[in-house]
Amino acid sequence: MSGFLDPKFQTLEAYTPGEQPRDMQYIKLNTNESPYPPAPRVVQALTREQGQLLRLYPDPTGQALKERLARLYGVAAENVFLGNGSDEILNFAFLAYGAKGVVFPDISYGFYQVYADLYGLERESIPLKEDFSLDCRDYCGKGKLVVIANPNAPTGMAVSPEQIRQILLSNPDAVVLIDEAYVDFGGETCLPLIREYPNLLVVRTFSKSRCLAGGRLGYAFAQPELIRDLEKLKYSTNPYNINRLTLALGQATVDADEYYRDICEKIVESRRWTAGQLEALGFQVLPSQANFLFARSQAVDGEALYQQLKKRGILVRHFTAPRICQYNRITIGTQAQMEAFLDAVKEILTGGAL
Repeated sequence: MSGFLDPKFQTLEAYTPGEQPRDMQYIKLNTNESPYPPAPRVVQALTREQGQLLRLYPDPTGQALKERLARLYGVAAENVFLGNGSDEILNFAFLAYGAKGVVFPDISYGFYQVYADLYGLERESIPLKEDFSLDCRDYCGKGKLVVIANPNAPTGMAVSPEQIRQILLSNPDAVVLIDEAYVDFGGETCLPLIREYPNLLVVRTFSKSRCLAGGRLGYAFAQPELIRDLEKLKYSTNPYNINRLTLALGQATVDADEYYRDICEKIVESRRWTAGQLEALGFQVLPSQANFLFARSQAVDGEALYQQLKKRGILVRHFTAPRICQYNRITIGTQAQMEAFLDAVKEILTGGAL
């Protein structure tokens, strides 16, 4: 770190992305990426013509993609915001709405704490219940920016829109941000509630169910006033925040919606099978509505399991926070990948090079 960095950032604890080692070929079950490729029509969108047009700036409004998303989800284009990944949208939301403070669960997406600290916001981290479920009553009447991942990460557990409604009703003067990065794998969306509540912001991503993590594309739904807030911040920082190729890929992705629905069904089925196999081996597995499982075993230390799987060429995500250090988050891959994962777990549990 240089001596020029503003002192207020010197103690900032940055977000740690999932590891991306290059020393061998791994089965990657650690970053919640899709194991399946984009739809064929998405790959075909990368035409020579698109390459030649890279000399020109992209459409800063992303209007064609907004209109496609609006048609797909039954809203108007003015209800849609586009971001360079959902992380950029979260960034703008913390900046725009966090002045009175921000509240989020103690076990959730790590970027929430980072953004709060980055902007010097007062943050309240509310403990999940003993079983890792979220009690919506804990977020009522806060009068602050409320941020909830639903389904949550890394637990995979979800709450209903009716529970979210309670939070919206009790915080009429504060924005409630529902991060639905994993909603397509079994959660229930809060999108219909935007018609009733001007303080609701629903954030989504193309990275998970849309197989486009490398494209960096996110989107959000809200009433037009909130969308205009976010647009103001975008045009004040990086008006061309989404590149031309990503816009084209996003449009083709929306047009191939049925393909992605089929992929989600495959992942949900593999998740169900994997959870059953782990439970048969004595694991405690949280009830997930996401494309991953959060599990622990009394027979093996959480970090030891992570390390032993890594030695066998399988990456899962291990967290060191005391409350969850015995758990590992396991992304759902293809059925073949999950079978290889289970074979490795069985070998470890039977004492293979432990």
